[in-house]
Amino acid sequence: MRTIARCLATTSLVLVTAALASPSWGADVDATSAIDTVTVYPDGATVTRVIALDLASGDSTLVARDFPLSLDPSSIRVEGEAGAKLTIGAVDARPPRAAPVNLPELDKRIEALSDQRADLQGAIDAANARRKFAERFAEASPAGLGDKGEARPIAEWRAAFAAVSEEVATADTAVRDATRKMREIDRQIAQLEAERKATPPSKLEVRIDVASAAATKATLRVTYAVRNARWLPLYDARLDTGTKDRKPQLELVRRAEVTQSTGEDWSNVALGVSTVRIARGGSAPELGSLVAQYPQVPKPMAAGAMQDRMPSAAPVIRQVQSPAMAKVADALERADEQQATAEIGGFQATFKIPGRVSLGAAEGAKSLRIASMSVPADLAVRAAPVQDPTAFLEASFKQTDDATLLPGKVAIYRDGVFIGRGKLSASAKDDIVRLGFGADDKVRIERAVLKRNEGSAGLLVTTSKTDERAFKTTVRNGHDFPIHVAIEDQLPVSEVEDIVVEMLPATTPPTAKDIRDKRGVLEWSFDAKPGEVRDINFAWRIRWPKDKTMVIVPSG
Repeated sequence: MRTIARCLATTSLVLVTAALASPSWGADVDATSAIDTVTVYPDGATVTRVIALDLASGDSTLVARDFPLSLDPSSIRVEGEAGAKLTIGAVDARPPRAAPVNLPELDKRIEALSDQRADLQGAIDAANARRKFAERFAEASPAGLGDKGEARPIAEWRAAFAAVSEEVATADTAVRDATRKMREIDRQIAQLEAERKATPPSKLEVRIDVASAAATKATLRVTYAVRNARWLPLYDARLDTGTKDRKPQLELVRRAEVTQSTGEDWSNVALGVSTVRIARGGSAPELGSLVAQYPQVPKPMAAGAMQDRMPSAAPVIRQVQSPAMAKVADALERADEQQATAEIGGFQATFKIPGRVSLGAAEGAKSLRIASMSVPADLAVRAAPVQDPTAFLEASFKQTDDATLLPGKVAIYRDGVFIGRGKLSASAKDDIVRLGFGADDKVRIERAVLKRNEGSAGLLVTTSKTDERAFKTTVRNGHDFPIHVAIEDQLPVSEVEDIVVEMLPATTPPTAKDIRDKRGVLEWSFDAKPGEVRDINFAWRIRWPKDKTMVIVPSG
Protein backbone atom coordinates (compact mmCIF):
# COMPACT_ATOMS: atom_id res chain seq x y z
CA MET A 1 0.00 0.00 0.00
CA ARG A 2 1.40 3.40 -0.96
CA THR A 3 1.83 5.90 1.78
CA ILE A 4 1.63 9.64 1.30
CA ALA A 5 4.33 11.66 3.04
CA ARG A 6 3.64 15.30 3.83
CA CYS A 7 6.19 17.92 4.88
CA LEU A 8 5.88 21.60 5.69
CA ALA A 9 9.01 23.66 5.20
CA THR A 10 9.88 25.85 8.16
CA THR A 11 12.50 27.95 6.41
CA SER A 12 11.87 30.67 3.86
CA LEU A 13 15.40 31.56 2.80
CA VAL A 14 18.68 29.70 2.94
CA LEU A 15 20.36 30.37 6.28
CA VAL A 16 24.09 29.93 6.74
CA THR A 17 23.70 27.45 9.58
CA ALA A 18 21.13 25.43 7.66
CA ALA A 19 23.36 25.34 4.61
CA LEU A 20 26.29 24.01 6.66
CA ALA A 21 24.18 21.31 8.22
CA SER A 22 22.34 20.21 5.07
CA PRO A 23 23.57 17.45 2.80
CA SER A 24 25.08 18.03 -0.61
CA TRP A 25 22.05 18.27 -2.89
CA GLY A 26 21.90 16.77 -6.33
CA ALA A 27 21.54 18.29 -9.76
CA ASP A 28 19.18 21.13 -10.60
CA VAL A 29 15.77 20.12 -11.93
CA ASP A 30 13.76 22.69 -13.88
CA ALA A 31 10.23 23.03 -12.54
CA THR A 32 7.16 24.93 -13.73
CA SER A 33 4.58 26.25 -11.29
CA ALA A 34 0.95 27.30 -11.76
CA ILE A 35 -1.13 29.58 -9.53
CA ASP A 36 -3.89 27.62 -7.84
CA THR A 37 -5.23 29.68 -4.91
CA VAL A 38 -5.22 33.40 -4.05
CA THR A 39 -6.48 35.09 -0.89
CA VAL A 40 -6.73 38.87 -1.15
CA TYR A 41 -6.58 41.18 1.87
CA PRO A 42 -7.37 44.91 2.10
CA ASP A 43 -3.61 45.56 1.80
CA GLY A 44 -2.04 42.57 0.06
CA ALA A 45 -2.53 38.95 -0.93
CA THR A 46 -1.18 35.46 -0.44
CA VAL A 47 -0.67 33.30 -3.51
CA THR A 48 -0.26 29.52 -3.65
CA ARG A 49 1.48 27.96 -6.63
CA VAL A 50 1.48 24.23 -7.38
CA ILE A 51 4.47 22.33 -8.76
CA ALA A 52 3.72 18.82 -10.03
CA LEU A 53 6.62 16.70 -11.30
CA ASP A 54 8.30 13.31 -11.33
CA LEU A 55 11.11 13.09 -8.79
CA ALA A 56 14.07 10.77 -9.04
CA SER A 57 15.34 8.94 -5.99
CA GLY A 58 17.80 10.89 -3.92
CA ASP A 59 18.61 14.56 -3.55
CA SER A 60 17.78 17.26 -6.07
CA THR A 61 17.16 20.98 -6.28
CA LEU A 62 13.98 22.18 -7.96
CA VAL A 63 14.43 25.45 -9.83
CA ALA A 64 11.27 27.41 -10.73
CA ARG A 65 11.85 30.63 -12.64
CA ASP A 66 8.27 31.90 -12.94
CA PHE A 67 7.69 33.64 -9.59
CA PRO A 68 6.96 37.41 -9.46
CA LEU A 69 9.60 39.88 -8.35
CA SER A 70 7.02 41.58 -6.09
CA LEU A 71 6.75 38.69 -3.62
CA ASP A 72 8.11 38.97 -0.08
CA PRO A 73 10.93 36.37 0.09
CA SER A 74 10.59 35.99 3.86
CA SER A 75 6.97 34.88 3.44
CA ILE A 76 7.69 31.83 1.25
CA ARG A 77 6.48 28.54 2.70
CA VAL A 78 6.55 25.11 1.02
CA GLU A 79 4.57 21.98 1.72
CA GLY A 80 4.23 18.88 -0.38
CA GLU A 81 3.12 15.31 -0.76
CA ALA A 82 4.45 12.33 -2.68
CA GLY A 83 4.09 8.58 -2.99
CA ALA A 84 7.36 8.07 -1.10
CA LYS A 85 9.00 9.74 1.85
CA LEU A 86 9.79 13.30 0.84
CA THR A 87 11.99 15.75 2.75
CA ILE A 88 11.95 19.46 1.93
CA GLY A 89 15.17 21.24 2.71
CA ALA A 90 16.21 24.84 2.24
CA VAL A 91 14.18 27.29 0.17
CA ASP A 92 16.06 30.03 -1.66
CA ALA A 93 14.50 32.94 -3.56
CA ARG A 94 16.71 35.05 -5.78
CA PRO A 95 16.41 37.14 -8.91
CA PRO A 96 17.92 35.25 -11.86
CA ARG A 97 21.28 36.64 -12.79
CA ALA A 98 21.54 38.31 -16.14
CA ALA A 99 24.62 37.44 -18.16
CA PRO A 100 27.25 40.21 -17.97
CA VAL A 101 27.25 42.45 -21.02
CA ASN A 102 30.56 43.71 -22.49
CA LEU A 103 29.32 46.71 -24.48
CA PRO A 104 32.63 47.59 -26.22
CA GLU A 105 33.07 44.00 -27.41
CA LEU A 106 29.45 43.83 -28.59
CA ASP A 107 29.85 47.10 -30.49
CA LYS A 108 32.99 45.76 -32.25
CA ARG A 109 31.20 42.56 -33.28
CA ILE A 110 28.17 44.48 -34.54
CA GLU A 111 30.46 46.83 -36.50
CA ALA A 112 32.39 43.90 -38.08
CA LEU A 113 29.16 42.17 -39.09
CA SER A 114 27.82 45.41 -40.54
CA ASP A 115 30.99 45.72 -42.65
CA GLN A 116 30.55 42.16 -43.91
CA ARG A 117 26.97 42.93 -44.76
CA ALA A 118 28.04 46.02 -46.72
CA ASP A 119 30.56 43.92 -48.68
CA LEU A 120 27.89 41.36 -49.52
CA GLN A 121 25.52 44.10 -50.62
CA GLY A 122 28.25 45.38 -52.93
CA ALA A 123 28.68 41.89 -54.41
CA ILE A 124 24.92 41.68 -54.99
CA ASP A 125 24.88 45.05 -56.73
CA ALA A 126 27.82 43.97 -59.00
CA ALA A 127 26.14 40.64 -59.87
CA ASN A 128 22.86 42.42 -60.72
CA ALA A 129 24.77 44.87 -62.96
CA ARG A 130 26.53 41.96 -64.71
CA ARG A 131 23.20 40.22 -65.29
CA LYS A 132 21.58 43.36 -66.73
CA PHE A 133 24.59 43.86 -69.07
CA ALA A 134 24.24 40.31 -70.41
CA GLU A 135 20.50 40.79 -70.93
CA ARG A 136 21.00 44.11 -72.77
CA PHE A 137 23.73 42.50 -74.97
CA ALA A 138 21.34 39.71 -75.91
CA GLU A 139 18.61 42.20 -76.83
CA ALA A 140 20.91 44.64 -78.78
CA SER A 141 22.89 42.02 -80.82
CA PRO A 142 20.64 39.47 -82.52
CA ALA A 143 22.55 36.24 -82.90
CA GLY A 144 21.15 35.43 -86.37
CA LEU A 145 22.69 38.37 -88.34
CA GLY A 146 26.28 39.34 -89.20
CA ASP A 147 27.77 42.79 -89.73
CA LYS A 148 26.30 43.04 -93.28
CA GLY A 149 22.99 41.41 -92.36
CA GLU A 150 23.91 37.97 -93.55
CA ALA A 151 22.79 34.88 -91.62
CA ARG A 152 25.31 33.39 -89.16
CA PRO A 153 26.02 29.72 -88.73
CA ILE A 154 24.04 27.76 -86.17
CA ALA A 155 27.23 27.10 -84.14
CA GLU A 156 27.71 30.80 -83.53
CA TRP A 157 24.11 31.15 -82.37
CA ARG A 158 24.62 28.41 -79.79
CA ALA A 159 27.89 29.98 -78.56
CA ALA A 160 26.15 33.35 -78.07
CA PHE A 161 23.23 31.73 -76.25
CA ALA A 162 25.59 29.80 -73.98
CA ALA A 163 27.62 32.93 -73.16
CA VAL A 164 24.53 34.95 -72.18
CA SER A 165 23.09 32.05 -70.19
CA GLU A 166 26.36 31.53 -68.34
CA GLU A 167 26.60 35.21 -67.41
CA VAL A 168 23.01 35.29 -66.11
CA ALA A 169 23.43 32.04 -64.15
CA THR A 170 26.69 33.25 -62.59
CA ALA A 171 25.09 36.52 -61.53
CA ASP A 172 22.03 34.75 -60.07
CA THR A 173 24.22 32.35 -58.09
CA ALA A 174 26.27 35.22 -56.67
CA VAL A 175 23.11 37.07 -55.63
CA ARG A 176 21.60 33.98 -53.94
CA ASP A 177 24.79 33.17 -52.03
CA ALA A 178 25.24 36.76 -50.86
CA THR A 179 21.57 37.03 -49.84
CA ARG A 180 21.81 33.88 -47.67
CA LYS A 181 24.94 35.19 -45.98
CA MET A 182 23.30 38.58 -45.37
CA ARG A 183 20.28 36.87 -43.81
CA GLU A 184 22.51 35.03 -41.36
CA ILE A 185 24.43 38.23 -40.60
CA ASP A 186 21.12 40.04 -39.93
CA ARG A 187 20.19 37.32 -37.40
CA GLN A 188 23.53 37.68 -35.65
CA ILE A 189 23.24 41.47 -35.53
CA ALA A 190 19.69 41.25 -34.14
CA GLN A 191 20.86 38.83 -31.43
CA LEU A 192 23.76 41.10 -30.49
CA GLU A 193 21.46 44.13 -30.41
CA ALA A 194 19.10 42.23 -28.08
CA GLU A 195 22.02 41.37 -25.80
CA ARG A 196 23.07 44.99 -25.87
CA LYS A 197 19.60 46.15 -24.84
CA ALA A 198 18.98 43.29 -22.43
CA THR A 199 16.51 44.25 -19.67
CA PRO A 200 16.74 42.97 -16.08
CA PRO A 201 14.94 39.68 -15.40
CA SER A 202 11.21 40.11 -14.79
CA LYS A 203 10.76 36.93 -12.76
CA LEU A 204 12.10 35.57 -9.51
CA GLU A 205 13.90 32.25 -9.25
CA VAL A 206 12.87 29.93 -6.39
CA ARG A 207 15.10 26.97 -5.55
CA ILE A 208 13.79 24.16 -3.36
CA ASP A 209 16.02 21.36 -2.03
CA VAL A 210 14.17 18.03 -1.81
CA ALA A 211 15.17 14.47 -0.98
CA SER A 212 13.00 11.56 -2.05
CA ALA A 213 13.39 8.01 -0.71
CA ALA A 214 12.38 6.61 -4.12
CA ALA A 215 11.39 7.73 -7.59
CA THR A 216 7.85 9.11 -7.31
CA LYS A 217 5.33 11.68 -8.43
CA ALA A 218 5.29 14.70 -6.13
CA THR A 219 3.17 17.80 -5.68
CA LEU A 220 4.57 20.88 -3.95
CA ARG A 221 2.58 23.94 -2.89
CA VAL A 222 4.53 27.18 -2.56
CA THR A 223 2.76 30.01 -0.70
CA TYR A 224 4.01 33.59 -0.55
CA ALA A 225 2.78 37.13 0.13
CA VAL A 226 2.61 40.06 -2.29
CA ARG A 227 1.79 43.68 -1.55
CA ASN A 228 0.49 45.04 -4.85
CA ALA A 229 -3.02 43.65 -4.44
CA ARG A 230 -6.09 44.66 -2.45
CA TRP A 231 -9.84 44.50 -2.19
CA LEU A 232 -12.28 47.24 -1.30
CA PRO A 233 -15.75 46.62 0.17
CA LEU A 234 -18.66 47.83 -1.94
CA TYR A 235 -22.35 47.50 -1.11
CA ASP A 236 -25.75 47.54 -2.78
CA ALA A 237 -28.52 48.70 -0.44
CA ARG A 238 -31.98 47.91 -1.85
CA LEU A 239 -34.85 49.35 0.20
CA ASP A 240 -38.44 48.19 -0.20
CA THR A 241 -40.40 50.94 1.58
CA GLY A 242 -43.36 48.59 2.02
CA THR A 243 -47.09 49.28 2.05
CA LYS A 244 -49.84 49.42 4.64
CA ASP A 245 -49.86 45.63 4.67
CA ARG A 246 -46.09 45.05 4.23
CA LYS A 247 -43.34 46.36 6.47
CA PRO A 248 -40.22 47.97 4.99
CA GLN A 249 -37.44 45.54 4.14
CA LEU A 250 -33.78 46.16 3.29
CA GLU A 251 -31.47 43.89 1.28
CA LEU A 252 -27.77 44.66 1.75
CA VAL A 253 -25.48 43.02 -0.81
CA ARG A 254 -21.79 42.92 0.06
CA ARG A 255 -19.28 43.01 -2.79
CA ALA A 256 -15.51 42.88 -3.08
CA GLU A 257 -13.74 45.01 -5.67
CA VAL A 258 -10.42 43.25 -6.30
CA THR A 259 -7.42 44.85 -8.02
CA GLN A 260 -3.87 43.59 -8.41
CA SER A 261 -0.64 44.70 -10.08
CA THR A 262 1.67 41.96 -8.84
CA GLY A 263 3.27 41.32 -12.22
CA GLU A 264 1.57 37.93 -12.63
CA ASP A 265 -1.80 37.01 -14.08
CA TRP A 266 -4.20 35.11 -11.85
CA SER A 267 -5.75 32.72 -14.35
CA ASN A 268 -8.46 30.27 -13.35
CA VAL A 269 -7.67 30.42 -9.62
CA ALA A 270 -9.62 29.69 -6.45
CA LEU A 271 -10.13 33.22 -5.09
CA GLY A 272 -11.00 34.37 -1.60
CA VAL A 273 -11.04 37.71 0.22
CA SER A 274 -10.24 38.18 3.88
CA THR A 275 -10.70 41.01 6.38
CA VAL A 276 -7.18 40.50 7.80
CA ARG A 277 -4.90 43.51 7.30
CA ILE A 278 -1.39 42.19 6.76
CA ALA A 279 0.46 45.50 6.30
CA ARG A 280 -0.17 46.81 9.82
CA GLY A 281 2.51 44.71 11.48
CA GLY A 282 2.12 42.51 14.52
CA SER A 283 2.30 44.96 17.43
CA ALA A 284 1.03 48.35 18.48
CA PRO A 285 3.48 51.25 18.10
CA GLU A 286 5.80 52.02 21.00
CA LEU A 287 5.45 55.57 22.27
CA GLY A 288 8.39 57.74 23.27
CA SER A 289 8.53 60.52 25.81
CA LEU A 290 7.01 63.97 25.36
CA VAL A 291 9.17 66.88 26.50
CA ALA A 292 7.75 70.32 27.36
CA GLN A 293 10.34 73.00 26.64
CA TYR A 294 10.79 76.47 25.22
CA PRO A 295 11.07 76.64 21.45
CA GLN A 296 14.59 76.10 20.16
CA VAL A 297 15.95 78.72 17.79
CA PRO A 298 16.93 76.87 14.60
CA LYS A 299 20.54 77.23 13.56
CA PRO A 300 21.21 78.73 10.14
CA MET A 301 21.92 76.16 7.46
CA ALA A 302 23.95 76.32 4.32
CA ALA A 303 21.95 76.56 1.13
CA GLY A 304 23.12 73.16 -0.10
CA ALA A 305 22.24 71.44 3.17
CA MET A 306 18.81 73.07 3.17
CA GLN A 307 18.19 71.80 -0.35
CA ASP A 308 19.16 68.26 0.71
CA ARG A 309 16.72 68.30 3.61
CA MET A 310 13.75 69.55 1.68
CA PRO A 311 11.11 66.82 1.37
CA SER A 312 10.50 65.40 -2.05
CA ALA A 313 7.10 65.65 -3.61
CA ALA A 314 4.75 62.92 -2.51
CA PRO A 315 3.76 60.47 -5.24
CA VAL A 316 0.29 60.84 -6.67
CA ILE A 317 -1.81 57.76 -6.06
CA ARG A 318 -4.74 57.32 -8.36
CA GLN A 319 -7.47 55.05 -7.35
CA VAL A 320 -9.39 53.66 -10.23
CA GLN A 321 -12.92 52.87 -9.53
CA SER A 322 -15.00 50.70 -11.85
CA PRO A 323 -17.94 52.78 -13.22
CA ALA A 324 -21.24 52.25 -11.41
CA MET A 325 -23.96 50.74 -13.53
CA ALA A 326 -27.54 50.82 -12.36
CA LYS A 327 -30.31 48.95 -14.18
CA VAL A 328 -33.95 48.52 -13.26
CA ALA A 329 -35.62 45.86 -15.37
CA ASP A 330 -38.86 43.96 -15.14
CA ALA A 331 -38.49 40.24 -15.79
CA LEU A 332 -40.50 37.11 -15.31
CA GLU A 333 -37.70 35.54 -13.29
CA ARG A 334 -34.79 37.16 -11.53
CA ALA A 335 -31.36 35.75 -12.33
CA ASP A 336 -29.44 34.62 -9.28
CA GLU A 337 -25.95 36.00 -8.69
CA GLN A 338 -23.34 33.61 -7.33
CA GLN A 339 -22.24 34.32 -3.80
CA ALA A 340 -19.20 33.48 -1.71
CA THR A 341 -19.15 31.11 1.24
CA ALA A 342 -18.06 32.72 4.50
CA GLU A 343 -15.67 31.36 7.09
CA ILE A 344 -16.07 33.47 10.24
CA GLY A 345 -13.41 33.27 12.94
CA GLY A 346 -12.89 35.06 16.20
CA PHE A 347 -10.63 37.68 14.63
CA GLN A 348 -11.31 37.59 10.90
CA ALA A 349 -13.71 36.65 8.13
CA THR A 350 -12.78 34.99 4.85
CA PHE A 351 -15.12 34.77 1.86
CA LYS A 352 -14.41 32.11 -0.76
CA ILE A 353 -15.69 32.88 -4.25
CA PRO A 354 -17.36 29.85 -5.88
CA GLY A 355 -15.79 28.39 -9.01
CA ARG A 356 -12.60 29.70 -10.57
CA VAL A 357 -11.75 33.33 -11.26
CA SER A 358 -9.27 35.06 -13.61
CA LEU A 359 -7.79 38.51 -13.02
CA GLY A 360 -4.90 39.87 -15.06
CA ALA A 361 -2.14 42.00 -13.59
CA ALA A 362 -3.15 45.03 -15.68
CA GLU A 363 -6.84 44.23 -16.07
CA GLY A 364 -8.21 46.75 -13.56
CA ALA A 365 -10.83 46.14 -10.90
CA LYS A 366 -13.22 43.19 -10.78
CA SER A 367 -16.32 43.29 -8.58
CA LEU A 368 -17.51 40.03 -7.00
CA ARG A 369 -20.53 39.35 -4.80
CA ILE A 370 -19.53 37.83 -1.48
CA ALA A 371 -22.55 38.03 0.86
CA SER A 372 -26.03 39.44 1.33
CA MET A 373 -28.62 39.80 4.05
CA SER A 374 -32.26 40.86 4.18
CA VAL A 375 -33.48 42.58 7.35
CA PRO A 376 -36.49 44.61 8.53
CA ALA A 377 -35.90 48.36 8.30
CA ASP A 378 -37.21 51.26 10.34
CA LEU A 379 -37.95 54.36 8.27
CA ALA A 380 -37.49 57.95 9.37
CA VAL A 381 -37.10 61.38 7.84
CA ARG A 382 -34.05 63.42 8.81
CA ALA A 383 -33.29 67.02 7.90
CA ALA A 384 -30.89 69.82 8.81
CA PRO A 385 -32.87 72.86 7.55
CA VAL A 386 -30.22 75.29 8.77
CA GLN A 387 -28.28 74.15 5.68
CA ASP A 388 -30.82 72.33 3.48
CA PRO A 389 -34.61 72.16 4.00
CA THR A 390 -34.85 68.84 2.10
CA ALA A 391 -36.30 65.92 4.06
CA PHE A 392 -34.17 62.82 3.50
CA LEU A 393 -35.56 59.32 3.95
CA GLU A 394 -33.40 57.25 6.30
CA ALA A 395 -33.56 53.51 6.93
CA SER A 396 -32.04 51.97 10.04
CA PHE A 397 -31.48 48.26 10.59
CA LYS A 398 -29.70 45.90 12.93
CA GLN A 399 -26.49 44.38 11.58
CA THR A 400 -27.08 40.63 11.82
CA ASP A 401 -23.98 39.26 10.05
CA ASP A 402 -21.23 37.70 12.16
CA ALA A 403 -18.69 39.34 9.84
CA THR A 404 -18.03 43.02 10.49
CA LEU A 405 -19.21 45.41 7.81
CA LEU A 406 -16.14 47.28 6.65
CA PRO A 407 -16.44 50.95 5.62
CA GLY A 408 -17.14 51.42 1.93
CA LYS A 409 -19.28 53.01 -0.76
CA VAL A 410 -22.93 52.02 -1.14
CA ALA A 411 -25.09 52.01 -4.24
CA ILE A 412 -28.53 53.14 -3.02
CA TYR A 413 -31.78 51.76 -4.49
CA ARG A 414 -35.26 52.75 -3.27
CA ASP A 415 -38.17 50.68 -4.50
CA GLY A 416 -36.11 49.51 -7.47
CA VAL A 417 -34.84 52.97 -8.49
CA PHE A 418 -31.15 53.86 -8.31
CA ILE A 419 -30.92 56.94 -6.05
CA GLY A 420 -27.17 57.49 -5.94
CA ARG A 421 -24.21 56.60 -3.78
CA GLY A 422 -23.61 56.83 -0.08
CA LYS A 423 -21.10 55.67 2.50
CA LEU A 424 -21.29 52.90 5.05
CA SER A 425 -19.37 53.11 8.31
CA ALA A 426 -17.76 50.10 9.96
CA SER A 427 -20.23 48.17 12.10
CA ALA A 428 -20.04 44.93 14.05
CA LYS A 429 -22.79 42.42 14.70
CA ASP A 430 -25.85 43.87 16.52
CA ASP A 431 -24.87 47.47 15.71
CA ILE A 432 -27.57 49.78 14.37
CA VAL A 433 -26.76 50.96 10.85
CA ARG A 434 -28.34 54.03 9.26
CA LEU A 435 -28.41 54.75 5.54
CA GLY A 436 -29.92 57.63 3.62
CA PHE A 437 -32.24 56.87 0.68
CA GLY A 438 -32.75 60.22 -1.00
CA ALA A 439 -35.24 63.06 -0.73
CA ASP A 440 -38.77 62.48 0.57
CA ASP A 441 -40.81 65.06 -1.31
CA LYS A 442 -43.97 64.37 0.69
CA VAL A 443 -42.46 65.75 3.86
CA ARG A 444 -42.11 69.54 3.60
CA ILE A 445 -39.78 71.46 5.92
CA GLU A 446 -39.49 75.24 6.19
CA ARG A 447 -37.20 77.26 8.46
CA ALA A 448 -37.90 80.93 9.11
CA VAL A 449 -35.86 83.57 10.97
CA LEU A 450 -38.11 85.17 13.61
CA LYS A 451 -35.56 87.44 15.21
CA ARG A 452 -32.01 88.63 14.74
CA ASN A 453 -30.93 91.35 17.14
CA GLU A 454 -27.41 92.56 17.78
CA GLY A 455 -27.12 95.10 20.60
CA SER A 456 -25.71 95.99 24.02
CA ALA A 457 -26.47 94.82 27.56
CA GLY A 458 -26.08 96.58 30.95
CA LEU A 459 -28.21 98.55 33.46
CA LEU A 460 -26.58 102.00 33.41
CA VAL A 461 -23.37 101.51 31.56
CA THR A 462 -22.96 99.29 28.52
CA THR A 463 -20.68 96.43 29.54
CA SER A 464 -21.22 93.83 26.84
CA LYS A 465 -22.53 93.15 23.37
CA THR A 466 -25.23 90.60 22.51
CA ASP A 467 -26.38 88.59 19.51
CA GLU A 468 -29.88 87.14 19.88
CA ARG A 469 -31.59 85.01 17.27
CA ALA A 470 -34.86 83.05 17.01
CA PHE A 471 -36.04 80.56 14.39
CA LYS A 472 -39.14 78.51 13.62
CA THR A 473 -39.04 75.23 11.70
CA THR A 474 -42.32 73.90 10.32
CA VAL A 475 -42.72 70.23 9.40
CA ARG A 476 -45.63 68.97 7.27
CA ASN A 477 -46.19 65.22 6.81
CA GLY A 478 -47.88 64.71 3.44
CA HIS A 479 -47.95 60.90 3.70
CA ASP A 480 -51.13 58.97 4.47
CA PHE A 481 -49.21 57.07 7.15
CA PRO A 482 -47.24 58.16 10.24
CA ILE A 483 -43.50 58.63 9.92
CA HIS A 484 -40.73 59.37 12.39
CA VAL A 485 -39.10 62.79 11.89
CA ALA A 486 -35.74 64.03 13.20
CA ILE A 487 -34.78 67.71 12.81
CA GLU A 488 -31.25 68.90 13.57
CA ASP A 489 -29.98 72.39 14.34
CA GLN A 490 -26.92 74.09 15.82
CA LEU A 491 -26.44 75.95 19.08
CA PRO A 492 -23.17 77.94 19.11
CA VAL A 493 -20.56 76.66 21.54
CA SER A 494 -18.16 78.92 23.46
CA GLU A 495 -14.56 77.99 24.07
CA VAL A 496 -13.73 81.31 25.76
CA GLU A 497 -14.72 82.17 29.35
CA ASP A 498 -16.10 85.67 28.66
CA ILE A 499 -18.24 84.56 25.69
CA VAL A 500 -21.52 83.28 27.15
CA VAL A 501 -24.04 81.26 25.10
CA GLU A 502 -27.53 80.52 26.41
CA MET A 503 -30.54 78.80 24.90
CA LEU A 504 -33.63 80.94 25.49
CA PRO A 505 -36.88 79.74 27.13
CA ALA A 506 -38.85 80.14 23.90
CA THR A 507 -37.03 77.09 22.53
CA THR A 508 -38.97 73.87 22.06
CA PRO A 509 -37.05 71.42 24.32
CA PRO A 510 -34.80 69.23 22.13
CA THR A 511 -34.99 65.47 22.52
CA ALA A 512 -31.20 64.99 22.23
CA LYS A 513 -28.08 67.12 22.58
CA ASP A 514 -24.58 66.77 21.22
CA ILE A 515 -25.69 64.03 18.84
CA ARG A 516 -22.95 61.97 17.20
CA ASP A 517 -20.66 63.56 19.82
CA LYS A 518 -20.87 66.92 18.01
CA ARG A 519 -20.98 69.75 20.53
CA GLY A 520 -24.00 72.00 20.17
CA VAL A 521 -25.79 69.81 17.62
CA LEU A 522 -29.41 69.38 18.79
CA GLU A 523 -32.15 67.04 17.62
CA TRP A 524 -35.93 67.23 17.81
CA SER A 525 -37.52 63.87 17.00
CA PHE A 526 -41.18 62.87 16.99
CA ASP A 527 -43.70 60.70 15.18
CA ALA A 528 -45.66 62.80 12.70
CA LYS A 529 -49.21 61.67 12.05
CA PRO A 530 -50.61 61.62 8.49
CA GLY A 531 -51.14 65.22 7.39
CA GLU A 532 -49.81 66.64 10.67
CA VAL A 533 -48.11 70.06 10.80
CA ARG A 534 -45.73 70.78 13.67
CA ASP A 535 -43.64 73.83 14.60
CA ILE A 536 -40.25 73.75 16.34
CA ASN A 537 -39.01 76.98 17.98
CA PHE A 538 -35.35 77.58 18.59
CA ALA A 539 -33.78 80.70 20.13
CA TRP A 540 -30.39 81.55 21.61
CA ARG A 541 -28.35 84.52 22.83
CA ILE A 542 -24.59 85.18 22.89
CA ARG A 543 -23.01 87.81 25.18
CA TRP A 544 -19.37 89.00 25.10
CA PRO A 545 -17.26 92.01 26.22
CA LYS A 546 -17.99 95.26 24.35
CA ASP A 547 -14.31 95.90 23.56
CA LYS A 548 -13.90 92.65 21.67
CA THR A 549 -15.14 91.25 18.40
CA MET A 550 -16.97 87.91 18.28
CA VAL A 551 -17.48 85.72 15.23
CA ILE A 552 -19.27 82.40 14.76
CA VAL A 553 -17.24 79.91 12.71
CA PRO A 554 -17.47 76.17 12.04
CA SER A 555 -15.58 74.00 14.50
CA GLY A 556 -12.10 73.05 13.31
